[in-house]
Order: sequence, then structure tokens, then C-alpha cells
Amino acid sequence: MRNKQILVVDDEIGIRELLSEILFDEGYQVHLAENAAQARAYRNEHEPDMVLLDIWMPETDGIALLKEWVEQDLLTMPVVMMSGHGTIETAVEATRIGAVDFLEKPIALQKLLSTIAKTIKEGAIKQQIPPPEAQSQKITLDIDGQMLSFSLPLDLPLREAREHFDAIYFDYHLRKETGNVSRVADKVGLERTHLYRKLKQLGIKFVKKGSEDKPQ
Repeated sequence: MRNKQILVVDDEIGIRELLSEILFDEGYQVHLAENAAQARAYRNEHEPDMVLLDIWMPETDGIALLKEWVEQDLLTMPVVMMSGHGTIETAVEATRIGAVDFLEKPIALQKLLSTIAKTIKEGAIKQQIPPPEAQSQKITLDIDGQMLSFSLPLDLPLREAREHFDAIYFDYHLRKETGNVSRVADKVGLERTHLYRKLKQLGIKFVKKGSEDKPQ
């Protein structure tokens, strides 16, 4: 793991110094940031092999910074979130946005080191995949026992990739319900007006005629 670069982002100086000492002793090159502004400045100039990112920080917290990196296409390295007030909801939110793991403080030494080693190894393997393999991924979706396969482009910003998935998902349900938007809304658990807006946003055309809603 020599020469692997780790960015540690935490507003507590004691945590930063402790992690720095531990990781330095393990052979990592460590860079420290005490807030989101410093982390943002470092990431704009460098791409570390991974980031240890504290969630609860003043001004801009770790979740907000993670979202920034996603929106700016800067989340090209694995990020492990840290928190002394961890909850399942927070961990789920962080991983949904793009974090690869979550560590709750106080962090056990062995847990810290094993998580870092695993994260860096998996990140290195992912970067070695040739561009043709990384451009799209075959996804199998199980909806009500029916298997639907499609290719989802993965080299897009997260928001665009989600739009591709949403378009495929709603197109499937519209076809299944023979174009009846009302039944689709009940099926997928969305309010009908919200679903109309979503379909319009995705460019899925349909005709509203009485109680029947059919795609064009």
C-alpha cells in the first residue's frame, strides 16, 4: 500500500492527528483537511486513492460535500464516511449518494485498517477495467417476478444514469399496464400528478383521455 494517497477530512484535530499517525505507520501518504473548504481545494488539484470523510462538520457537512463531488463529476475515488453519531439512516443516505462504506466513531483500529485496505484494493481494480467494460453494465431487474434485462450506461454523471434507469422503469410499467397511467401510479406508489410530471420530464409521451392514459 506504499504511495497510496489518503485524504482525511475531519474538524477534530485529535481525530486528524490520530488517523494521520496510524496511517503513516501503515505506509500510506496522508493529507489532512479540517473542513469541507480545505477538502474541496485539495480535490480540485489532486485525486487521492481514497477519502475518509467526517459527516458532522461546521458550515458544510460531509454529506453536502459528497453531493458536490457527485454533481461536479469529482467523485472518482472511493469515499468512506465517518461519524460519531452514526445512524442507519445516515449510512444509507451516504451510500446512496456514492460513499462506499461507513465507519462509526470511535473506530476500532483493525476495522479502520481492514476497511481502508479493502476500499483501496477495490478502487484500484475498478480503475483498471478497460473503458469498453466501464461504459455500460448489464442489469437484471426483477419486477413482480418478471425478469427485465437492459444495459445501463455507468460512465455518466449519477443524475443522468438515474434518468436512464427511470425511463426504462416507467416504460416497462406503462407497457405492462397497457398505457394506463393511473394504474401505473398505484403500482409504483406515486401520486398521479407527480407521475405525469415525471413522465414529461423523461420525455415519455402519453395521451390523457378520460380515465384512460395511453403512451403515444
